[in-house]
Amino acid sequence: MSFELNRFLPYLLSVASAQVSRRFAECYTPVSGLNVPEWRVLAHLYREGEVSVRDINVRVNLDKSMVSRAATRLEEAGLLHKTANSVDRRLIVLALTADGQALMQRLEHIADDFQATLIKTLGDDAAAVTRALEKLSQVGNR
Repeated sequence: MSFELNRFLPYLLSVASAQVSRRFAECYTPVSGLNVPEWRVLAHLYREGEVSVRDINVRVNLDKSMVSRAATRLEEAGLLHKTANSVDRRLIVLALTADGQALMQRLEHIADDFQATLIKTLGDDAAAVTRALEKLSQVGNR
């Protein structure tokens, strides 16, 4: 049998992704109290500005229900606000509040430090790994 799970690329990517995500959460959760879906929603809004729940669902690879639950908790915490889209009232648009913006500015430094650690860990392979992951991220968009 030639199949080896520990050399199967989808498995390796899944394990690496879960481990990196968990380690990163260990850095920002004590400072922010955010879980992974909440972090992803806030980070996306910080980068993009006002965005619909549907757009976040597609862009950050979270189920719509996870995005909705995260958005509800973040709204209750005063970190974002929801409004109905003026053209399509079924779409909910999310945007950071001033408190959400301030939190993301603080967390940005944690993210930068974590990124630097990953790049240092990868060493000379960092650029090639980044290019490969960017290429794989586009596979589903074709």
